[in-house]
Amino acid sequence: MPLIQTITLAIVQGITEFLPISSSAHLLLVPVFTGWQDQGLAFDVGLHAGSLAAVIIYFRNEIREMWSGWWYSISKRALTDSGRLAWAILLGTIPVGLAGLLLRDVVAGAFRSPIVTAGGLIGFGLLLGWADWRKKGDRSIRQLRWQDVLFIGCAQALALIPGTSRSGITMTAGLLSGFSRNEAARFSFLLAIPVIALAGLMETLSLLKMETAVDWTAIFVGMMISGATAFACIHYFLAFIRRIGMQPFVAYRVLLGLLLLVLYM
Repeated sequence: MPLIQTITLAIVQGITEFLPISSSAHLLLVPVFTGWQDQGLAFDVGLHAGSLAAVIIYFRNEIREMWSGWWYSISKRALTDSGRLAWAILLGTIPVGLAGLLLRDVVAGAFRSPIVTAGGLIGFGLLLGWADWRKKGDRSIRQLRWQDVLFIGCAQALALIPGTSRSGITMTAGLLSGFSRNEAARFSFLLAIPVIALAGLMETLSLLKMETAVDWTAIFVGMMISGATAFACIHYFLAFIRRIGMQPFVAYRVLLGLLLLVLYM
């Protein structure tokens, strides 16, 4: 794999994994403008590993507290705020996991369309814009209720539709539940941990069944760049939305959706 392809794909993965702008849409556009061949499953696994490492490192203190709280809830049968948040992350992952198993063939087939992706970008982008524009909430994720977990978890399952954006739809649901921008984004990032881990595991299992050569240098470089980009993205995104909000991302999504319609209709 050419080095420029490795770097470009790693940066695209690192940015789009956590910004509410849809990674599937960008992965459609990269080969259109570059003419590159598919990068292969092994490289995708490496990019996911980099993104996963970034979010774990960034939220390491919260994760440490959640682990302690979760273990305390198991051993002492008492629920702390950190333990409740840990259970919320686990339970919030169930809807998308079930939807992925039940609708895998539909998602891999009929949904894999540039037109569907464009519709997801525009439609769910406008929904994000409306959720951000309406009256702002000030709730913390430490105040999560189980109905919030169910709502945001079910919303995350919609991310199986290309163009929706996993981070975008979970932030939208968080805003609609009354959380502040920053807290909605933080919960979205924490909720990404089991999802990225499960996706990486499934890709790894598929990779083990294939007999193909692996470019370990490209994978290592891609993983490092993806991780560094994702870490910086999380940090600056949280600062950005606190001051400015989601509307610039909404405008970007609509323009990107229109570009896809122009290219593929």
